[in-house]
Amino acid sequence: MASASLGTAPAPQPGPLLLACVAGQGSAAHSWPRSPQLLRGTDARALADLVHFVCLLHGRYPGVVDHAAARTFDSAARAWLTGASYAFAGERAYLARLAVAAGPLPSTPGAADSDGAVQAQRHAIETLASSERKGCALGAAMAFVLDWASIRIALDAAAVRFGVDVPPCDVVDAAAIETLAADFAVEPATRRALLFGAEQILVQHYGLWDLLETRHQARGAA
Repeated sequence: MASASLGTAPAPQPGPLLLACVAGQGSAAHSWPRSPQLLRGTDARALADLVHFVCLLHGRYPGVVDHAAARTFDSAARAWLTGASYAFAGERAYLARLAVAAGPLPSTPGAADSDGAVQAQRHAIETLASSERKGCALGAAMAFVLDWASIRIALDAAAVRFGVDVPPCDVVDAAAIETLAADFAVEPATRRALLFGAEQILVQHYGLWDLLETRHQARGAA
């Protein structure tokens, strides 16, 4: 017979919750980033789309991590954000090289709607990363960095297609993020805010993959 009652059962830890959230709701959960049509298809426009739209979301400074650093005052969290910001500067340069190599954004039916959708996503991401609610901006930055590992796989496929050298990715350290989440989100309200920020970033990334897949299908139907 169990000796612990429901009232004394330990609360779920924020680190594992965060990692599970990214795995279950982020880019790794969507079919398009892993689609052979995207990664190895004969139509390179799908990869060009990917590069340009990721650039629109995350290719400009300041980005998610930079906004979050300006809203986070915990010393350990700020130290992690500073390191992540420095590392992502290299990823931003990589994106710029990919965008040049990919050429112009492919012409696609309904392009105006696509532009409006991605601008709305960028606004939502900036709002989350700039939130004053304790933990929200940090959670957004953590989820962004963790989800970047899945995004990077597709970007690296684009680099191979367009003849760009693939640099090592030094941004993602899941173990460090898991530890920081546990140390930072001790209070229930902070934990809820951290996970909310993370979930909402993943909603935007998932929506981006929906958009990219829809654009690919629209070009095929044209």
